[in-house]
Amino acid sequence: MADTKWFQEARFGMFIHWGLYSVHAKGEWYASIAQIPSAQYKKYFDSFNPVDYNPRLWARMAKEAGMKYAVLTAKHHEGFCLFDSAYTDYKSTNTPAGRDLILEYADAFRSEGLHVGIYYSLVDWHHPDYPAYEDPFHPERGLPARRDENCSFDRYLDYMHMQVRELCTNYGKIDLFWFDFSYEGHSGENWRAKELVDMVRSLQPGILLNSRLEANAGSLGSILSDMPAAWAGDFATPEQIIPPKPFFTPGGKPVCWEACQTMNNSFGYTRTDLCYKTSRTCIHQLVECVSKNGNYLLNVGPDARGNIPNRSVDILSEIAQWIRLNGESIYRCGLSPLPVSAFGCRITAGEGKLYLHVMEQPVGPLALTGISPVQIKEAYLLSTGAEIEVLKNGWAVQNYPEITFLSLAAQSNETILLPDEKDTVIVLVIS
Repeated sequence: MADTKWFQEARFGMFIHWGLYSVHAKGEWYASIAQIPSAQYKKYFDSFNPVDYNPRLWARMAKEAGMKYAVLTAKHHEGFCLFDSAYTDYKSTNTPAGRDLILEYADAFRSEGLHVGIYYSLVDWHHPDYPAYEDPFHPERGLPARRDENCSFDRYLDYMHMQVRELCTNYGKIDLFWFDFSYEGHSGENWRAKELVDMVRSLQPGILLNSRLEANAGSLGSILSDMPAAWAGDFATPEQIIPPKPFFTPGGKPVCWEACQTMNNSFGYTRTDLCYKTSRTCIHQLVECVSKNGNYLLNVGPDARGNIPNRSVDILSEIAQWIRLNGESIYRCGLSPLPVSAFGCRITAGEGKLYLHVMEQPVGPLALTGISPVQIKEAYLLSTGAEIEVLKNGWAVQNYPEITFLSLAAQSNETILLPDEKDTVIVLVIS
């Protein structure tokens, strides 16, 4: 049975997109976008040599930022493997790198106490038995040379299943397997999905599987139904969007989910993409996910030398400072049991506590709806423990008796700036 408990308590993870696409530095989809034939793409294989790759440094960085798990691309759509597969020569051990990069990753992150996840693309633009000519994404789509391609999709599926078996057998305990992705004609049983799921679960008892054996970034699959398919997975995977509300099946059962997001606009390292989010934005996205019972998988795209870009490092460091003081409002937290709301706020809930994430400067006292003063036993700043006054008299209380007001100032008629401009967290201990 899948172990979702640790996942829903963790709430925050690191996504790592890394492969040959880090060499051309134009993103993980560039081969498809530019329609680069496999023979031309080989130059990136021949030059791949991440001399600075230090997964222990990555793991420490993730841990300090408050991330509890990670997911690394063992094989992306380009078909290149970061692991020493017995079934292909298109792997990191045959490049100048000469190393099994997944083995080093799994050991490093596990040693830091982080849960280990592996991403594996069901798609493969390098394998000769993956159909190309009529495929909407393959780099060699429409090429006359591929018109009469003599490929066997069943033979490709055998290859894909054997590689998944390797990843579930040779790298110790794997906590999470992240498949990607399904589309028309390549979904569910087109992947021999039931057989694949049964194999993975038998080799890695308790492992979590995502929903993309039948879903993709735009389609969430039958996991949101009352009768999910056998390959529906354990959590849904919205991409580059945070759902407007928590996920429930029509019958009212909550659905586990994780939003995967980029720091800039790219998953794979893209040299010209300097449009980075601020750490404030990333923190707000994390809180937004948790407030809706979801997880936040924040991506980094290491470069061809194996370095996480400096701007990503800076963002992670700034998140770490906030998490150090406010992590209690994230881990083991989720949707509020009370319909509490306030201007510029998000609410996360732990056992017996509500956490008000104040993201905008209020005008005067902070006004709360959905909770009465008598339900609040205690209120304080999470970062310092300083008491927050629940106003019981004054003009605000007199004029709006149905509203609960919190004073963020030393005196009720004073206005002060928020202690933390990124996200000031107020704890409400509720009765």
